[in-house]
Amino acid sequence: MKLPLGPVCVVAGSLFSTVAFAHVTVAGPTPPHAGASFDADFTVGHGCDGADTYRVKVRIPEGVTGVRPVDSTFGKAEVEKDGAGNVTAVTWTKAAGDVKAADSHYYHFGLRAKLPSRPFTPVFFPTEQTCRTPAGVETTVGWTGTAGEHSHDGDAGTAPAENPAPSLYLLPARLPGWNQYTVEEHVHDLTVFKDALIVWSGAQAYSFNPATQALIEKEPGMQPLKEIHPGTVIWVKY
Repeated sequence: MKLPLGPVCVVAGSLFSTVAFAHVTVAGPTPPHAGASFDADFTVGHGCDGADTYRVKVRIPEGVTGVRPVDSTFGKAEVEKDGAGNVTAVTWTKAAGDVKAADSHYYHFGLRAKLPSRPFTPVFFPTEQTCRTPAGVETTVGWTGTAGEHSHDGDAGTAPAENPAPSLYLLPARLPGWNQYTVEEHVHDLTVFKDALIVWSGAQAYSFNPATQALIEKEPGMQPLKEIHPGTVIWVKY
């Protein structure tokens, strides 16, 4: 590993949010580290065609364990389990008398769980949002899309799902300073490192900070790091 070029600026930003512009999202107060416990905060930004949100059901994907939901002011949490006792879904339902006359509120739903030990992979939480009018008419929207994962076809870019499921991108554990990882997955969106100072691999480097990235591009013999292929060893400084 070549020593980093000059002073490296601290990057402002957060890794903790998920799919941009999704109507149901999940985030947390800490990065979602693979194999660690995580306090997940699901948010619902709006109702359905003017109707208030009445019920939210979050499906728990395989590998997410130790789920303990939090009752909210919206309503108490009810869990579904499989034959082995693993939580497979959590549902929050509002009391019928508390349904708003219109779509006017923003809602939070929380749970704690242990995340799978699969760094550099996404975990999707398919979610059903049911809205209800004052007359009792219900509408359900499924936020279940998982499109947007990497494809080698075409321009090898990503296309967001029409109704994207809330998701977390799992990161490896880290310490302040340099961290060495062998990446076993194809990482095509390096903004997952946007709270890192710099990412280094051989004669390539990346930084979310524009000033640091400009220094990388000016450094003789260095090339911008644009994607990471499976089996690549990287150094990341936090």
